[in-house]
Parts: sequence; C-alpha cells; structure tokens
Amino acid sequence: MRHVRLMLAGILSASTLVAVSTTGAVAHAATTPSLATCKTLINSQEYAKGKLTVATDSPGYTPWFVNNKPSNGQGYESAVVYAIAAKLGVARANVNWVVEPFDSSYVPGHKKFDFDINEISYTADRAKAVTFSISYYDVNQSIVSLKTNPIVHHHTPAELKTYLYGDQIGTTGLSYIDKYIKPTRSPRVYSTLADAVLALQTKQIDAVVIDTPSGQYMASAQVVNAKQQPIGAQVGQFPTVGEHYGLLFQKGNPLVTCVNVAIKSLSTSGQLKALQTKWLGIYNSVPTIKP
Repeated sequence: MRHVRLMLAGILSASTLVAVSTTGAVAHAATTPSLATCKTLINSQEYAKGKLTVATDSPGYTPWFVNNKPSNGQGYESAVVYAIAAKLGVARANVNWVVEPFDSSYVPGHKKFDFDINEISYTADRAKAVTFSISYYDVNQSIVSLKTNPIVHHHTPAELKTYLYGDQIGTTGLSYIDKYIKPTRSPRVYSTLADAVLALQTKQIDAVVIDTPSGQYMASAQVVNAKQQPIGAQVGQFPTVGEHYGLLFQKGNPLVTCVNVAIKSLSTSGQLKALQTKWLGIYNSVPTIKP
C-alpha cells in the first residue's frame, strides 16, 4: 500500500520543526497535528467556511452509496465521510455534497470542493495534478464478464492473454490490463464505464477489468439482458499490487493533513474496518486468480 506523505503548508507552518545542520543546510520536519488542533483549524481551511464540501459522481452506486443519496450516511463512502467529519468536529448538517464526474476529478486546476470521494485510486500520474489522502480502502482489481463467456472457466495466465478487454479511459483497470495481463490484442478504450458495460453486454468485448467492489456491483446489477436480468459474472480478483482509494484534493490543499489524521484515527480505533465489514464484506468471498 502506497501512502502519500504530505506536509501541511501555510496555516500549520508554526508547528513545523526546523533543524539546522552543521553544514548550514536547513531541513524541515513536519509534525503531525492532533485532532484537537485540527478542529480549531478546519474552518479556515474549508472551501466554504463552516461547511465541509464533499464531491462525488452521480449516480452513486451501492455499496458505496445507497439510493444514490450520499447525504443519507448509508454505504461505505458516505459513512466514511461522516466519520471523518465527526473526527474533525464538523456537524452532520454542515457536510455539503456536490457532483463531480469521475474523469474530471483528477484534472489539474481549481476545485470547488474540499475533497472528492469516488473510488479514486491513487496513481503517481494523478498525484502530479492533485493531492491524495492516505488510504481509506485497499483494493484489488477483478475481471467481469458474461456468464456464458469462456473466460469464466478458462482463466489461466496464458488464457487471459487471449481475450479482448475493454475499459474506461484513465482507469487503473485499463492500466492493469496493459501492465499485468498483457493481452495479445489491445484493449478497447471507452469514454465512460457505461459504454464499456454496454460493449460487454453486446459481446463486443470479452471482459472488463475493474476494482473488486465495483466489479461485484457491475456483475450483479449493471450487466443485464433485455429483461433486466443479471447476466454478468465476476470471474475472480487479482492479488494486490498496492492499489488503494484516496480522497482527492486540489493540489497542495493543506486540509489533507488533518483529514489524514482523522483517517488514521478511524483506522487505529477499528472504526474504518468495522465500516468495511458492514458495507463491503461480500468482496472477501471473490476467488483470487493470477494475471
């Protein structure tokens, strides 16, 4: 798991320790603020003072959100946001949700939110344009296909190379195909995940590679026939390669340090794991296969 180490700038500069070496060089070592300190700082760091503005895409799918209503506190990502808010002393009524399309979230530039939560995997390329929090969920990639496709039963590493894959542009699933599966045919690239699902349903491609949680929902609820009956299968999930979901901030946003403190507290206390068990436990039953 790769965690992003970030230094809180500006307002927390007073809590930064400065050490002078014998050669005259100056080194900076950032201290970690306490939750109590963060509670006093958050109003001055928020996009809209007095409100924690949180972005996600629409629609928001189960089990990350329930009934496409992020504000109801149901679903893993909704619950995580309110747990973070509570740690930072932000009242539930002061959490404001806005819509941000997935593929726009990691575009560089000004953001009209404090952070985006949308199953966005940390990558080094994305981190050049935006800032990520530490992990709030460690994730594996998986294969989704049709129940009738040969890949369901024939998926040795050699066999996996023979299929035609499709995926949304810019996703870690597409990157995984190229880097680890290395198929003999170039994967088809779609502008949206919905387009990739349609291609799978109409047998234009054999499979989609997508994170395990999203893949479970795709196979059971999105890949359907004309009668809206599920026809998808989650073939299996791959061993972890260190991928994780992080909250996405505008590049250099100092709020990330306090949010990281909150996430670390939730992890240490076991609350984050409890939320994963409550909302995401089904993913542990997906068999592991080799790329």
